[in-house]
Amino acid sequence: GSLVNKMPGDEWQQFANARAFLAYMYTHPGKKLLFMGSEFGQRDEWNWNGSVQWDLLQFDVHRKLQLLAAELNRLYRSSPELYEVDFHHTGFEWVDFHDVENSIISFIRRAENGRDFLLVVCNFTPVPREGYEIGVPEEGFYLEVLNTDSELFGGSNMGNGGAVSTQPVPRHNRKYSISIVLPPLAVLVFRKAA
Repeated sequence: GSLVNKMPGDEWQQFANARAFLAYMYTHPGKKLLFMGSEFGQRDEWNWNGSVQWDLLQFDVHRKLQLLAAELNRLYRSSPELYEVDFHHTGFEWVDFHDVENSIISFIRRAENGRDFLLVVCNFTPVPREGYEIGVPEEGFYLEVLNTDSELFGGSNMGNGGAVSTQPVPRHNRKYSISIVLPPLAVLVFRKAA
């Protein structure tokens, strides 16, 4: 079956799940695979006797998912953190994978220059979280460089106004943390401001 049809829930939740899955795939180590219509939410499984159903792009929900796929490609190409150290432990670092009750995970991707990193936070439930605290490696200002819940991509437009600053509150074995709005069925990516 198609990627979108494998997702649970109503249409909004299915597409939100697809957005979260694609962002998780792009930010996690390893090579990426988009297959025949997954980038815009084709509901029918691809059939080698037919063609990709490009006519679905007349509908907002499909066009906005395609826009997210394009943005993920742009982010991937412009972020060495996501590809330079793909197959070594120095390129990936868990922040938290213990919040099983809320189905939230967070991790860091690092470039060859270990000081360049991205923070990825994934909420795999349809419940938004406000004031969710995540430990960060350095003090400072963190820019929200991707939010899969953006209205641009078909989401509910919850987020952090583009940036958050650290607080001297230890979390996840780190000296500093950020308190964020974590949208439902969404992935957020942060980069520390220079």
